[in-house]
Amino acid sequence: MPTAIIVEDMPDALQLLKTDLENLHPELIIIDTAQSVVAAAKALRKQQPDILFLDIMLGDGTSFDLLEIFPDLQSKIIFVTASDEYALRAFKFAAIDYVLKPYSHEELTQAITKAKKQLQPNSERLSILKNTLAAPEQKPDKISLHTLDKIIIVSLDDIIRCESDSNNTIFYLQDGQKIFVTKTLKYFADLLKPYEFLRVHQSHLVNIQCISAFIKTDGGYLLLKNGESVPVSVRKKMEVMEILDRMHR
Repeated sequence: MPTAIIVEDMPDALQLLKTDLENLHPELIIIDTAQSVVAAAKALRKQQPDILFLDIMLGDGTSFDLLEIFPDLQSKIIFVTASDEYALRAFKFAAIDYVLKPYSHEELTQAITKAKKQLQPNSERLSILKNTLAAPEQKPDKISLHTLDKIIIVSLDDIIRCESDSNNTIFYLQDGQKIFVTKTLKYFADLLKPYEFLRVHQSHLVNIQCISAFIKTDGGYLLLKNGESVPVSVRKKMEVMEILDRMHR
């Protein structure tokens, strides 16, 4: 039977998760619990579980401190985090799944099901998560992109534009590479909006730094620095003109 360890520094939250797992997932054997990095490290040295439930902030450090102690950890990780705008954005940039407190029983079940199937986040994705959490006001350097068969890490500055393809998104990079990602354009428009990415059309999201000019003829379109052109919707024209005006002052 699969085993689990819960690492959570709040006693009430730890007990709630333990009770929920015992009631909803009796197939999971909880072999230990811990409320700190030190206690969790001792538990993991005894036995690495199949699934490790990890809170981010712990009394004597963070879960990243724990993961640095065990770089070859084999356990599947389910991060359990509080509702914080910056924390959620960090998880999305790293393309790492999480359970949001307070969670529903359905969300907990989905997380366990996904954890059993998923690949472990590598050190680079964990680094994106850690750095984005550590400096929530700063523009992240990189983003993890889910394709059909792998996760690709790219620099935000290398992204020229994104284009909608049904419920998927195509990323166009500076080196000419195209990446087909299995999430909607709206998802990335919301995620990247604070970092100088502008949705100029229902089907197009553009890195503002890659815009060369706004051409008012032929219905209005953007000329990008790589020579491509992107249409601008009627309702976005004023916003685009104002942004470009501010950039060139």
